[in-house]
Amino acid sequence: MLVPLLAAAGVVVPAATPASTQPLAASTLTKSVRTASSPAAHGATASWTLSYDNNSPAVGAATITDPITAGHTYVPGSLKAPQGWTPQWSTNGTAFQDTEPASGTVAVRAANPVARPDGTALASELTPPVQAAATATGGDGFTPLLHRTATGSLQAWNIFHHAATTQPKVVCSEPATGALCAGGPWPKTLNTAVGPLQGGSAGDIASPLEPQYVRDPGNSALVYYAAVTETSVGVGCLDLENAANCGYWPLLASGGSPVAVNNLAGLVEVAGNLYGVATTGAVTCWTMSSKTACPGQPFAPIVPPNGSNPGLPASLYLGAMTVVSGKVFASSSPQAGLAPELGCFDPATGSACSGWASSRPVGPANNYTYNAYTAYNTAGAPVGACASTTGGTNVTTCFTTAGGALASPPSMTGLAGGVLVFNPEVVVGLDGHTRGYFGIWGGPYAGATICHDWTTGAGCAGFPNPASHPTVNGGATRDYGYAYDSTTQCLIGLGDAGVLFSLDPATGASPCVRSGAAVTLTPSSYYCDGGTGHVTGYLSAKLAGITPANVDFAASSVTVVNQNGTTVPTPGFAPDGSVDLTGVSASTHTSLTVTARLVLTSGADFGGGARPNLVVDFAGDDPQVCFQTTLATTCTVTDVANTANGTDGAGAFTSNAVSVPIAPGPACQPVVRVDKEICASHTPSHCGPGGVGPWVKQTPVGLLGALFGTARWRITITNDGPVPIDNATVYDAQEPSCETAGGTFSLAPGQSKQVYCSTYAVLTLFPVENYAKAQYTPRNSPPGTQPTYSPYSSAKACALLCNL
Repeated sequence: MLVPLLAAAGVVVPAATPASTQPLAASTLTKSVRTASSPAAHGATASWTLSYDNNSPAVGAATITDPITAGHTYVPGSLKAPQGWTPQWSTNGTAFQDTEPASGTVAVRAANPVARPDGTALASELTPPVQAAATATGGDGFTPLLHRTATGSLQAWNIFHHAATTQPKVVCSEPATGALCAGGPWPKTLNTAVGPLQGGSAGDIASPLEPQYVRDPGNSALVYYAAVTETSVGVGCLDLENAANCGYWPLLASGGSPVAVNNLAGLVEVAGNLYGVATTGAVTCWTMSSKTACPGQPFAPIVPPNGSNPGLPASLYLGAMTVVSGKVFASSSPQAGLAPELGCFDPATGSACSGWASSRPVGPANNYTYNAYTAYNTAGAPVGACASTTGGTNVTTCFTTAGGALASPPSMTGLAGGVLVFNPEVVVGLDGHTRGYFGIWGGPYAGATICHDWTTGAGCAGFPNPASHPTVNGGATRDYGYAYDSTTQCLIGLGDAGVLFSLDPATGASPCVRSGAAVTLTPSSYYCDGGTGHVTGYLSAKLAGITPANVDFAASSVTVVNQNGTTVPTPGFAPDGSVDLTGVSASTHTSLTVTARLVLTSGADFGGGARPNLVVDFAGDDPQVCFQTTLATTCTVTDVANTANGTDGAGAFTSNAVSVPIAPGPACQPVVRVDKEICASHTPSHCGPGGVGPWVKQTPVGLLGALFGTARWRITITNDGPVPIDNATVYDAQEPSCETAGGTFSLAPGQSKQVYCSTYAVLTLFPVENYAKAQYTPRNSPPGTQPTYSPYSSAKACALLCNL
């Protein structure tokens, strides 16, 4: 049984003041605790809950802090914070960190830089229209790597291609502002050692000519890339969330003759394995789950060598890779009078694909290619692989997976010789069409995009093929490739000019005047006390900081899916930019992902550092922060008190104080002793409270008669610990006045109490012996605990006779 303990909080209500001067109501923090029993046992677990009512006037930073006082210790891994909050730990009570220490936690905290009033809402920043933003000087970036931070802010990362080992080559940009990300200076180096990205020139990983990236399926912030060191080629890892190197795994040693391993193409992924092609034409393989080389790799070459001169170890692989129906295709450009070729590797057999005993030429001698891409039929199914080659003429050639001839996409015909074509970004639109966006430059083009609609088998409708970018760097973009942001439905482009820009995939216009954000709200994540009934229902999704007149709602869209990825029918945008979610059952749809895709008529709402948001909220109880502690096993700890505090836009606040009483177990029972004595003095004043006595266990013969039959007693009750006692009384069946004089009292360990009482008119020849003991309850004993008794103690009053 879990027993909740909640201390009431006193509230002082001041006299009313005029509305114009009335102070803001402070936020409130209500603390409670649950234990398996009450009182709790030594060594038991206490589960603490903090319920936070945010009364701030606006969005702002908030922290909730709970010092863990003496008498209990933090249970590792027990801190829980609401969605959108960051749990933090401290080992000294003042400095907090986002990673939990192995031990020594003395305070816990939950922090939220953008806490919203009432607390049951989650927001994500709407991405501003991306303007042209120059990357770091000297950088030759390739395809952008998009990453959304925890707040929804969009970052665009890139790795400079064909950059030497020591050269800084990693850059992070913020498309919203055109500035580089915090944490500079940029660019930074790539390193085989795990750890934060570093500036300077101490890198030890070089980049290939045509980088291709694979995201970790369990963490999209982890990017795997083809890496080249002074001694090997293999797989490198870049952590976008933490701006860190996350590993390097060599697959082939550098060197060799007559063809050398100098560089690597790729990477592409099939069934959890990453494949690359070395300059020798051999296929490399690495398994993501185990982070080990595949058994049997490297596999036999599937394309002619290129960039494999043993005397030129800095040579690069000229070609690219793609995957078609689980088979790996690679292009290779040996030049030197030879034709570019396309080969196929079957991961199922570890050898060349059926029908591909040898690679196939894809252009005339001395042509070369920077691409290998997948061909699709009108249903959007992959059916083969293509390569567009350039040189004196521009030729595109395609094959089926079985090696048969396949018609080339008409959008690529008519390109002049010398025009470079790079791997496309393939996008399946909301209309179901599969489109490929190819970066081109060279010949008559300073940078442009070709869009091919595989669904129609023609150039994309409404897209001017090729689409140049005259508003970006004077049109000199020299496009390498694009990354599609599904939230805004914009393409983010990068090229040899080192300029980051956006592109509207429907029109080819730059910038892409669109915005968007996605919020995944799970109401149950706001509660951690194990209770039920906290969530009342969903409320709405709304655009905060956006002027409705600046959005074309007819062209914009909002989609809502639940925890299973199932679309949840909801109304579209209302004229004010809100979406009514009250009709969505919170019990059926325990989590909602709301994605807003906005077509803007103006980007004015994003100027001056403004950061509009998509906000999704629900109705429910105040959000909670929870953690657990282990109560001390030391007997002297009889209760644990705890109070939390916090700050937000309404000011500082403190929770109610809550204490956990701890019951003494068998090993912690108090030792109570009683010493009953009688006064041996003839002077009454010596026999009362503080009297000097003498106090003895037995009086001399005849003293009782000399005192006219009055026996004066002193009873001393001592608690030798280890825990306090409560409801203590004297039990004296022979002299009730002693019980009355003692009353009811408590004793701390080491504390004593003396009771004075008398027996009158004891006129007898015989001695009078009186017995007393203490009755008590160890502090914090469970309800219904029977009283405990100390051993009896006695004293004897002697009359004419004493030894009877």
